[in-house]
Amino acid sequence: MTVNSNAAGRIIVHFFRAAAGFNVQQSDGHSLRYYETVVSAPGSGLPEYSDVGYVDDREIVNYNSDTGRYRPKVPWMEKVEDGYWERQTQIGKQNEAVSKHNVRTAMSRFNQTGGFHSFQRMYGCERREDGSITGYWQEGYDGREFLALDTQNGIYIPTMAEAQITTQRWNSPEEQAGERDKNYLQNICIEWLQKYVENGREDLERRVRPRVKVSGQEKGDSMKLHCQVYGFHPRAVDVKIMKNGEDEVHSFETTNVLPNADGTYQIRVSAEVTPKEGDSYSCNVDHSSLKEPLNIVWEPTKTSNIWIIVAVIAGVVVLALGIGGFVLYRSKSKHKKGTVYTPASHSDTSSDTSKVQVTA
Repeated sequence: MTVNSNAAGRIIVHFFRAAAGFNVQQSDGHSLRYYETVVSAPGSGLPEYSDVGYVDDREIVNYNSDTGRYRPKVPWMEKVEDGYWERQTQIGKQNEAVSKHNVRTAMSRFNQTGGFHSFQRMYGCERREDGSITGYWQEGYDGREFLALDTQNGIYIPTMAEAQITTQRWNSPEEQAGERDKNYLQNICIEWLQKYVENGREDLERRVRPRVKVSGQEKGDSMKLHCQVYGFHPRAVDVKIMKNGEDEVHSFETTNVLPNADGTYQIRVSAEVTPKEGDSYSCNVDHSSLKEPLNIVWEPTKTSNIWIIVAVIAGVVVLALGIGGFVLYRSKSKHKKGTVYTPASHSDTSSDTSKVQVTA
């Protein structure tokens, strides 16, 4: 069976974006989280199973069914203890088998016998700036949330009817999966987060100032303002379009924070405004690398007016040169008739009208 890999990817990304309601963009705290994905059918362009780990915004490890190995994604992960990669690889193989079973089970819950389907798990922990900790654990099916862990009470909550059988079994006294996962998030996950942060502190806590470009695009009587913020690190950033330096423009469009090849990030915020006499608009950017927020004022370009002025000046110069040349030519002609030169006679077919004749 052939499956469109772009469509498959969109299903998976949709779940992760929708599920990422927690805050992983804090300036001074740190987070450790994992994304697991398993698909029901090969040939989609995706590995049948993958597990990707992040500290804050940095991908640190990756396992998938194609390689069959846990691998480091940043140099400082090489600092981990001996035996780490072999242990993690064995865990990855076990999780792969369990996840493949889960996607088949979910298909049976929905009375599905074939087609492309995906089962996803996202879980992790955070240590905030004030020292408090929190965790999250969510599972999704075909881009929709399937169930979630109540981390306070250690029980799983179904978010669709088809998940009720699963949550009843996981919450049973025999399984107590919620309690085990709660313990993992509050203790084991936090311990490993601290180890990873120590190994990668220089990379994780570096601060790179954002660069800002403000541009405008005319749309009839209105103007589409674009605020491009790029080259910053870490990922957390607050971007606003302001009117007269005080009022935030609330009706706006924004892209996701996107990664650059050099490890920095970019984002664009746009808003449609109707400038009036005396109004000013600016892009306000707050980032942990800045002592004070940046406020870059939009200055309308005068390009079209400049070219009109240049064209007028050029026309005047050409006209003046033409008149001056004609006057000079007439003056010389009159002077030449009184001495030794007269204009040459020529025909309409002659290609050379610059020759003169000498008279006696």
